[in-house]
Amino acid sequence: MSDVLIAYFSASGTTKAVAQKIADENGYDIFEIEPVEIYTPADLDWTDKNSRSTIEMNDKSFRPPIKQSVDVSGYDTVAIGFPVWWYTAPSIINTFIESVDLTGKKIKVFCTSGGSGVDKCVNDLQASYPDLDFAKGMRFMGNVSGAKEWIEND
Repeated sequence: MSDVLIAYFSASGTTKAVAQKIADENGYDIFEIEPVEIYTPADLDWTDKNSRSTIEMNDKSFRPPIKQSVDVSGYDTVAIGFPVWWYTAPSIINTFIESVDLTGKKIKVFCTSGGSGVDKCVNDLQASYPDLDFAKGMRFMGNVSGAKEWIEND
């Protein structure tokens, strides 16, 4: 068991590929945050005001159910990865954070996005969970160089 856990949510596979690369190249443990109900392409259509993801993201209290949680007690650092939705973390990330005890953990947030940065995501999560220790985030676009240094430092 590593002292770093890579926990990720991926709707289309992009974040999964990045998370797996980071975990594989550095010997970290990995956990997929899986929704009970998988997101279809129609669910992810951000141009449709009635799509599942749009409805979820517009309701700040909504927590999409996840299939299972994970015991994070043996980890010093938990890196949480996700695609950026509506300039922030998808609601399912809140579900995950609320399902585990991240107290005293170093939390590293990484995102995959072609345009949006990670800073607003980190700021939003820190505002929602002020008692947790969120470090500077990182955005990856396929290449994961620098991931080890970013995760293990700060």
